[in-house]
Amino acid sequence: MIPASIRKALGLEPGDTLSFRVEGERVLMTTRATAIAELQQLFAGRRPSDGLRASDDLIAERRAEAVRENLGTS
Repeated sequence: MIPASIRKALGLEPGDTLSFRVEGERVLMTTRATAIAELQQLFAGRRPSDGLRASDDLIAERRAEAVRENLGTS
């Protein structure tokens, strides 16, 4: 249960969705609206193709890793 003083300070209402994450030995709690705003700010100004390139790189890396595992090497 979240203390009333914290709920009030954050403007939390019954039914609000919260997000939790661990950073080091801390647990950070944010409202869904805040989490969305942070993500929007993080990706602001990026072109959709930037994400596609990163995805393509990740897929290629994973495929190469799978091939190495199938060959018994790391």
